Amino acid sequence: MSTATRRSPLTDWTLLVPVVALLALVLSWGRDLPGALVGLVALCLAGAVLAAVHHAEVVAHRVGEPFGSLVLAVAVTVIEVALIVTLMADGGDKTASLARDTVFAAVMITCNGIVGLSLLVGALRNRVAVFNAEGSGAALATVATLATLSLVLPTFTTSKPGPEFSSAQLTFAAVASLALYGLFIAVQTVRHRDYFLPVTTANTRDGGDGHAAPPTARAALTSLGLLLVALVAVVGNAKAVSPTIEKGVADAGLPHAVVGVIIALLVLLPETLAAVRAARRDRVQTSLNLGYGSAIASIGLTIPAIALASVWLEGPLLLGLGPTHMVLLTLTVVVGALTIVPGRATLLQGGVHLVLLAAYLFLAVSP
Repeated sequence: MSTATRRSPLTDWTLLVPVVALLALVLSWGRDLPGALVGLVALCLAGAVLAAVHHAEVVAHRVGEPFGSLVLAVAVTVIEVALIVTLMADGGDKTASLARDTVFAAVMITCNGIVGLSLLVGALRNRVAVFNAEGSGAALATVATLATLSLVLPTFTTSKPGPEFSSAQLTFAAVASLALYGLFIAVQTVRHRDYFLPVTTANTRDGGDGHAAPPTARAALTSLGLLLVALVAVVGNAKAVSPTIEKGVADAGLPHAVVGVIIALLVLLPETLAAVRAARRDRVQTSLNLGYGSAIASIGLTIPAIALASVWLEGPLLLGLGPTHMVLLTLTVVVGALTIVPGRATLLQGGVHLVLLAAYLFLAVSP
């Protein structure tokens, strides 16, 4: 293919859509929107999700794995954390459990939804999805430790009544979460980077991306900037449509926690689509990096941010999970370990993870 006809990594629509979505966010922020405008904002949100996936892939192609999946996971999580802190600052006591509900939703969606869907797609393509057990196992162990320290222990501590940490306990959890997150990033990107590289069906490393030439540094930097714009638009527009979602949930007589689940699903759409596209290209390890990396980032960055924000936030901070969610978390970790240890998975493992996600979503609607 000649240079003149070679497709640019930055297509026209991916340049325009993030800007339009961000403009829609600015115009709709803090306003009560009628139904027609809510539909337009939702359309902008969907376009921003697709644009974010495209730009994440451009950046990933330039920097290579596992840095590419790390960029998307961290970017989404940082913006999500900012949204949580903003909502908690404005919401008072009614948002006391917002951080817990959002983080747990992210863990269930990533560890069961993204992982299960990726394994299903990978197994459909090659009968068996192949990945690195060393890297994926280390990521799952980090998720399990972070989730237990931050979401399970508060239910059993006795320094404060209810599922809360004392100030000293919250500080310890924040420091431990940040330390584990930093250690995981160091292992993933420096010391044992090869554990997180894609594996082909012949069990050989495949660090490239097909036969396409990497984008230029300028194109990658442009995509990085547009990725951040698209992610801000995704999270912000999700918040803009949340009043309509809340009204619909209330009118349907569903628990208020369903709103958090819906928003988490919207926010995690870019990572989900990117993971599925990677699995379709026989890069299941990249998909697992996105899934488990997002869960680690969600806990490892949210808990320290909430601990810092608690200095000025008023009201209780409920972090401990209830019995039903603890059972689901335990089952997710056990099933995840049994899936990861062999380094190979079939349709069955993908289906089991998706059933666990379905159980979580069903119990959110019908607790």
